[in-house]
Amino acid sequence: MGAATGTSPETKDGLLWDGVVTLHGRVEHRLAKALQREHNIGLSEYRALCRLSRAAEGELRMQELADLIGLNQSSVSRLVARLEAAGLTRRDMCPKDRRGVYTVITEEGRALQEEASPTYAGTLTEALEAAAADPALAPVLAGLRP
Repeated sequence: MGAATGTSPETKDGLLWDGVVTLHGRVEHRLAKALQREHNIGLSEYRALCRLSRAAEGELRMQELADLIGLNQSSVSRLVARLEAAGLTRRDMCPKDRRGVYTVITEEGRALQEEASPTYAGTLTEALEAAAADPALAPVLAGLRP
């Protein structure tokens, strides 16, 4: 893509976007590593449990969950299968539309999400503080934090 499109890495927006992508990658890596090490759960699994724990009645349609955590339908189906196998969620049919499938958080899922939340929050803060100390990422982070 050329400079005329405004998305070349040499443009102001391109450089900003490169910084956002780098920041995102570093933070995601630290979060995933901490959750796996401390709670034996993946980052996508944790995020799914968070979204389910905040949903009305602890349930979401599969497509809603996919949209909320940024996965496609196939990936979220595999994710939910792993959560079900671990006893963290269960599937339920939509009472109005028997073709609709919900995933519902279990008490075990809620307990794990609550247990892992301090690790997630602490690691997120540490990762962002580390980024703030990096001269290449500090301006990006300053633009994102209030």
